[in-house]
Amino acid sequence: MDIKIEETDIKDLIIVKPGLFKDDRGFFSEVYRKDQFEWLGLPGEFVQLNHSASTRNVIRGLHFQWDPPMGKLMSVTVGSAYFMAVDIRKDSPTLGKHFGIEVSADNKLNIWAPAGFARGYCVMSEYAEIQYLCTGLYNNDCEAGISWDDPELGIDWPIKDPVLSVKDSNLQTLAQWLEKDESNHFNYKGHLD
Repeated sequence: MDIKIEETDIKDLIIVKPGLFKDDRGFFSEVYRKDQFEWLGLPGEFVQLNHSASTRNVIRGLHFQWDPPMGKLMSVTVGSAYFMAVDIRKDSPTLGKHFGIEVSADNKLNIWAPAGFARGYCVMSEYAEIQYLCTGLYNNDCEAGISWDDPELGIDWPIKDPVLSVKDSNLQTLAQWLEKDESNHFNYKGHLD
């Protein structure tokens, strides 16, 4: 029941396919195994597990944290969501490039996005629960975000009139973020954590 990975067209952004055993009783899945993750070049240590629930058309994001740097392994445990990750590493050849994919409780995919990516999702089903393992502890003094509808990014979200928090309604553009000193924390040649 090996864990498999599929690379995307953005370096370090990985689709993780957990090992899965199904029979007439249901299924069993190894979502995370330290030894296999490390062998695949993924982080072996996570320090925080977050769990959120949202209703249809909610967009959360695009969020990131620079101190401590926070990578996230994201999955859907109930329902379906469209995950989005944007490369915000200044020296990356794919700076500003984004990748989106529908992840569901049925397809059991996980998305690994290291520090240096702004991440978010929109809920496609009536209700969805999302979990993400994090490589850094949450620090609200060193978190920020990029607007979900930044025109320079040109993200084609599968919904047009999202439900947003006040915070997410007022996020900056990628260009505004790149003007800040804090944006120098993310290094394309750096670690996957």
